[in-house]
Amino acid sequence: MRNVRQLAEEIVAREGGFVNDPDDPGGATNFGVTIHTMRRLGLDLTGDGVIDESDVRALTREQAIEIFITHYWARPRINALPEPLQPPVFDMYVNAGSNAVRILQRLLVDMGHDIAVDGVIGPQTIRAAQAAAEAAPGHIADAYGIARREYYYALADRRPASRKYARRRDGGKGGWIRRAEEFIAPRFHLSEAEHSARVASWG
Repeated sequence: MRNVRQLAEEIVAREGGFVNDPDDPGGATNFGVTIHTMRRLGLDLTGDGVIDESDVRALTREQAIEIFITHYWARPRINALPEPLQPPVFDMYVNAGSNAVRILQRLLVDMGHDIAVDGVIGPQTIRAAQAAAEAAPGHIADAYGIARREYYYALADRRPASRKYARRRDGGKGGWIRRAEEFIAPRFHLSEAEHSARVASWG
């Protein structure tokens, strides 16, 4: 398995550089690090006493990698999960915070495990994830990826402004869906027809 730095480097590459999309609740973002995260961590990179868009622009790739390793891998205890789940949950934690863990917990509940869906990787979640991975060693990552894909679709169902992240202008799969499917075996990818059917209600 790739080490955590390699995983973080891949996430940074996936996230890309500076963006400030008014439809994205994350606000100004650079290498996947949002202005809200920088304010929470007190990262005044310009030293002017205010953490604003200029600080987001000043963030380096290496700083983003270190933020992900410390605050999105070690702190939430992604490394305590079974190895097959670590890359997709880490990637999703950068993208959606503790919702990444809630997706996993709901999946584990659906698999028959009695755990709380609280977004925290504690002993119960770790034990349930390990049991699920042992029961379906070749499929647990796919199951998580499929649940993540549906999370994105459901989010876009509820929030029309987010639909452009799940469906391209030409109707094809948007960035959210393609990103989720990077962690799903090809045989479980949706066909373009299946994707079109899933988003048909959006008009």
